[in-house]
Formats: sequence, structure tokens, C-alpha cells
Amino acid sequence: MYKLIFEDDFNYEGKPNPKHWNVDTGGWGFGNNESQHYTDRLKNVFVKDSLLHLVAYKEDYEENKYTSGKVNTYGKMDMMYGKIEVKAKLPLGLGTWPAIWMLGNNIKQGVSWPACGEIDIMEFVGQEPDKVLFSLHSQGYNHKKNNNPHVKKTFNNLGEKFQVFSMIWEPDKFEFYVDGIHQHTIERKNKTIPEDWPFQAPFYLILNLAIGGTLGGEIDDSIFPVKFLIDYVKVYEKV
Repeated sequence: MYKLIFEDDFNYEGKPNPKHWNVDTGGWGFGNNESQHYTDRLKNVFVKDSLLHLVAYKEDYEENKYTSGKVNTYGKMDMMYGKIEVKAKLPLGLGTWPAIWMLGNNIKQGVSWPACGEIDIMEFVGQEPDKVLFSLHSQGYNHKKNNNPHVKKTFNNLGEKFQVFSMIWEPDKFEFYVDGIHQHTIERKNKTIPEDWPFQAPFYLILNLAIGGTLGGEIDDSIFPVKFLIDYVKVYEKV
């Protein structure tokens, strides 16, 4: 059984609820050569029509050629084991890279990536418009070593409707779902190396729309502005 511990259905307007969300800013590439600068302007991050909008534009901003939006729950909501549901509509077009993901709280306390751990509940890139990626990253298993546990699943009509991306997190495994249908399970293989499984500590949630970069790839400037829309976020703990 699960108990709801966090919910935002965005039934308000303006800035994201500061009791729930931090708005990230910056444009340093984020270790992936990403092209966007995240801002806290209302044009990039806002709530309207009961939806959280993360909107990317083609525009010069400081040292970058694009702007976009990114929010996180650090210091406001974290979890260890349980279930997350995010209902969202994906943006389409070359260069889009929206994600629903998590990082260990300890990244804010001096533990670097990937030792902090990363949980990718959903990643999508416009260059593969029929695929969604689910993955984990740790000290021993990460994309820079090209050995992290991950899977790509094929779907029809991505970006044409809202879909529910969800994850169940248990001590030794993760289950990933889309619209309630199980897509993939990642289980802990080696219990003798704790740093390879940092997923026994609190993590916080991140929602963002990256542009370009090592995964996003080539950018089609004709698609902008482009929107990543989130209908609701629900987080449950296991009881």
C-alpha cells in the first residue's frame, strides 16, 4: 500500500508553488554540452490552465543561444522508496530533451555525480520521436562508462497526448511504467559494492526541458518556442 506524501496539480497561475518547487537557473552545459540557459523568467517557467509550462525559446541569453525551464524539489520534497507519477505531454522536434528524473540529496552536500546516484524516470529526445528511455546511474555504472542499466521502449503517438510516467522504487529494484503499463524493471545485481547502488538514501525530483547536448543532438531552430507540459505530480511512500 502507498500513502500520498506530495502532490501538485497546478490549479493556480503564475510561478510554480515555492512550497513545492525551486526554479533552477544557469547555462553551463550541465556536463552534457547542453545548449540552453535555464532562467526563472515567467516566459520559461510558469503555471497556466492547470499545467506547469517549461518553455524553450531560440534567443540569445548571456552566453547561450536558447533559453528553457527547469524545476526541482530539493529541500521541499524528497523520498526513499515508494512511487512517483507524473502526467505530462512531451515536446516534439529535433533538439528537444525533456526529462523527469531524480538525484541523491547528497549532491548538494559535496558528493559529486555519479556517486550521488541518478534515477531517470523518463527521458525523451526529439531525434528519436517514438522512444522513451528509462535508466539509472551510479559510481560504477553510468553513461560515461557506457555501462549503466537502461532500456529504450517504443511508443506510438508520443507528444500527441498527455501520458502518465511512473516509477515504483523498492530497496533492490525499480519498476518503470507508462500509462499504468509496466515497461521495464532494473534490479540490483551486486550487493557487495554499495557505491554501485546509491539508491538507499533520499532523492529529490527534477523536471526540465534541455535543448541539444550529447543526447539531444542536432537542433531544428524552426520548432521554437516548444513546451514541456506537466499536468500533475504525485509522490507516494510505501506503508
